[in-house]
Amino acid sequence: MAGSTEMASLEESFRKFAIYGDTKATGQEMNGKNWAKLCKDCKVTDGKSVTSTDVDIVFSKVKGKTARVINYEEFKKALEELAPKRFKDKSKEEAYEAICHLVAGKEPINVGVTKAKTVGAVERLTDTSKYTGSHKERFDESGKGKGKSGRENIVDTSGYVSAYKNAGTYDAKVKK
Repeated sequence: MAGSTEMASLEESFRKFAIYGDTKATGQEMNGKNWAKLCKDCKVTDGKSVTSTDVDIVFSKVKGKTARVINYEEFKKALEELAPKRFKDKSKEEAYEAICHLVAGKEPINVGVTKAKTVGAVERLTDTSKYTGSHKERFDESGKGKGKSGRENIVDTSGYVSAYKNAGTYDAKVKK
């Protein structure tokens, strides 16, 4: 069988794939979707000797009748089932070690994750230096939003009419 350090990294890979894409997952059980992703990302599925159908069949075989997930022990059984199929030229033990070596230390790959681009119209529309009117008031000189103070009308409670240019000059006129 494989060494203890390889088994630890195999278990770590199981946990990483088990929690992938599920915020409530504990890492103790893996669903079929994540099992298929593990097989695809770790190159267990090669499209010739091991296909995605084989991966699904093995998952159904090792899980309990009414269960929808597999634990770590069932995961190792599933790898044992796939090993002779993937490595036909090796003995059962050598094939299991080879398949464990494929999976150990790997983690889910995020392929096809879309990156946001600002080009053309989007860049022009998000440039705060070109804003006018009331929209311009919502941003400071650097283009950073002012938050609530930029969105709300803050009431002037000084007693003068709003936008009165000579506010605070009354006392100066009366003393004369």
